[in-house]
Amino acid sequence: MEHRIIPRNYYEDWNIGEKFTSPARTVTQADIVNFAGISGDYNLAHTDKEYSRTKGFEKPIVYGWLTLSIAHGLLFRLGLPINSITFMGIDGARFTHWVLPDDTIHCTAEVASKRLTSKPDRGIVNFKALVFNQRAEQVAEMTLNFMYALAPKAA
Repeated sequence: MEHRIIPRNYYEDWNIGEKFTSPARTVTQADIVNFAGISGDYNLAHTDKEYSRTKGFEKPIVYGWLTLSIAHGLLFRLGLPINSITFMGIDGARFTHWVLPDDTIHCTAEVASKRLTSKPDRGIVNFKALVFNQRAEQVAEMTLNFMYALAPKAA
């Protein structure tokens, strides 16, 4: 499957119902260690093999926030937010299945909704993103909200 940058500059360039699929990325043990160090979150479910076994996992599970961060980066590689004015936030983030080190994840995104703002030159585009592992199991979902400029009016 080809994964290329989507050249979209303005609010009007996005159509409700459009769907996109990201490239895939393998989550490594180094990613987990680095995330623990950056976030300061050393929860044993993510950092301790023996503890993880007592919870029924063969090894520490990947942080949910790391999974969402990687998914956001994969969508960025497609170009979804490149020309946005700003990232407005995440709604409805849910973790539906655990991710283990060496799992390979990718995501799909659909333009779920859009609306104009109170400023006449801007609009919000909402993307429903689903994250999947290499076994096609959904592992997370979220709605990403970006602000885009409206196209300039012709003189």
